[in-house]
Amino acid sequence: MQSIFLAGGCFWCTEAVFLKVRGVKKITPGYIGGVSKNPTYKEICTGASGHAEAIKCDFDETEVSLELIFKIFFITHDPTQKNRQGNDVGTQYRSAIFYKSLKEKQMAQEAIKNAELLWNNTIQTELSDKLNFTSAENYHHNYFEKNPDSMYCSILIPPKLIKLKENYPDIFKH
Repeated sequence: MQSIFLAGGCFWCTEAVFLKVRGVKKITPGYIGGVSKNPTYKEICTGASGHAEAIKCDFDETEVSLELIFKIFFITHDPTQKNRQGNDVGTQYRSAIFYKSLKEKQMAQEAIKNAELLWNNTIQTELSDKLNFTSAENYHHNYFEKNPDSMYCSILIPPKLIKLKENYPDIFKH
């Protein structure tokens, strides 16, 4: 089992996407990259803590590669926006990859180069080894599954799932 930490805007969206990827075994939404220990949702929403909303993505590399996880990450959020995703604005919504090794960093750098070609734009995704991850409060876990009819979820998440399914139908969990 491998893991990678990804920040792609609201963690409800990122979680919902990666829960649909075959080979992904567990997603934990949380906060990473900031200065305080054990931040709360209320604290990170101010933007002052420096944390990003992120997921810890645990996956079986015999079923899905880190390279493919990066490709999915870059097609299911807009990595050309700095410190925002749509109407969600602030450093807590930044695009970032948090790596554990030089190999992961190099793979992320290569994925960024590929994403620049895909988006035909400068990628704003931050790379960091600041692995101070704190799991989010329980009500954030499986948020889309628990709240599919909330306006936020029903508008923002389905288009991301469609992109995943259209681009990678062989690994999409129904």
